Amino acid sequence: MMFLKAASVIGALLAVIALVVTFLEALIGLVGILAFAIKIIVVLVFILVIGSVGYMVFKAWQSKQNGY
Repeated sequence: MMFLKAASVIGALLAVIALVVTFLEALIGLVGILAFAIKIIVVLVFILVIGSVGYMVFKAWQSKQNGY
């Protein structure tokens, strides 16, 4: 009966290790998704800033042509 106790302890350790590995894989996937989302947000903010500057330049150029 001693081998059953040893097998149960080893099995429990392997199950805990498997759970930890699965948790770490999920955590790495979550960090990857968050990093991708942050990259998309940075690109969109950059495009918004460039568009805003272009709009302000166009409005200034247009008002200069109208004589205001």
